[in-house]
Amino acid sequence: MDRRWFLRSAAGIGAGAVAGAAALREMVNPTAAVADSALAAVEGAPLPPPPVALDPGNIPYWLQVRNSFPVRRDPLYVNNGGLGPSPYESIHMLKRMIDQQELECSTLHSGVLWNSVKEKAGRCLGCDADEIAYTRNATEGINIIANGLPLKEGDEVITTTHEHVGNTIAWVARQKRDGIVIKTFTPSMESAEENIKRMKALITKRTRAFNVTHVSTVGQLMPVNEIGKLAAKHGIYYFVDGAQAPGMMPVDVRAIGCHAYATSGHKWLLGPKGTGLLYVRKDTLDEMDAKFVGAYSATGKFSMTTGEYHLIDSAQRYEYGTVNAPLFAGLGASMEFLLRIGLDNVWAHNHALARAFMDGLTEIGARIITPLHPDEHSSMITFKLDGVTQAHLSKVLRQEAKLVIRGIYEGGFDAIRISFHAYNNFDDVEQVLAGVRTAKATG
Repeated sequence: MDRRWFLRSAAGIGAGAVAGAAALREMVNPTAAVADSALAAVEGAPLPPPPVALDPGNIPYWLQVRNSFPVRRDPLYVNNGGLGPSPYESIHMLKRMIDQQELECSTLHSGVLWNSVKEKAGRCLGCDADEIAYTRNATEGINIIANGLPLKEGDEVITTTHEHVGNTIAWVARQKRDGIVIKTFTPSMESAEENIKRMKALITKRTRAFNVTHVSTVGQLMPVNEIGKLAAKHGIYYFVDGAQAPGMMPVDVRAIGCHAYATSGHKWLLGPKGTGLLYVRKDTLDEMDAKFVGAYSATGKFSMTTGEYHLIDSAQRYEYGTVNAPLFAGLGASMEFLLRIGLDNVWAHNHALARAFMDGLTEIGARIITPLHPDEHSSMITFKLDGVTQAHLSKVLRQEAKLVIRGIYEGGFDAIRISFHAYNNFDDVEQVLAGVRTAKATG
């Protein structure tokens, strides 16, 4: 791909977006009405950088953020933990790249894609660009690690009972195939120290790996940095399922101290659906066996006679075949969008919405499952109403309050999870709380 074309396309997003945004909004949601014509005129244009001092109470700027997305107001979308919408900038980049790909009949693989987009990914994860591999989703990255670690029969992997099924099954499959031992603990919702204590109690001389989530299904923020120190002390491989963290908050995999970290591009990073990122620490590459290899895994030096080949000295070795370049160009645009706002600003905003929601739930008398301590919860909040069935609560929130939500059945919680991201605001919090009040009054 011509780098000049790529840059022209990126610069041209604003001009084309204004003209196409209204049509896209109409196509996605024919009934959506935009009350403010001034906002409608700029909808889809590149989001400007925020003011130097941005806080969650800056309503005008966060309204600009909201109008950078084609998300519906009716129903209100509060399920980013399930799937994240993409901003117009990402959508238009994706469409332009698809057009260019078919015009050239090319993969569009180039240094621009592998370097520019991965550089942004490195800024979102806190690592170097060459430590990142493109995947289709977090689950693919999890499987690369679960199957690539040098584990043998009897080796132990410590994990939790709150892992997403996509993470759990990969390790269970390895257990069935190779006889590894999976040991679990149920995370405490009361303190990070207790969770470290529970992990320590499971360590034996056969413990080879930790497999934990950064943000759990119920929205708990696990003490990943402290777990990293524990892993380093005992010489244990450390893998983190990061599907729910990057994009919601700043992430620093070096501070975490993990050997590998897998995330989804289409959740909090707001990228096109079918994108993911896998971080593998440089000094771990040769220990993390690449089970699937191909032309994109190798340096190009290959002998059919001897079977000799050399893997690329970067995480690209896990990208064994053709990558969907338009999708990852779109992911790059989404990451640029978040980086322009500032991940610290995004996290402060998301966390403030979550705190306001938790305060409201407490006033209503709801039972909050997510940890209450501000350092131990994310912007995904899981709760239930004692004396009100999950079915009734879900029905009221979906049908009367007109919300897109996620039921949490894993671990027997039988609860509801609400997720807040950059495009949400305090009015959204109140709309959800109003629905909870109605459910309690009618349940």
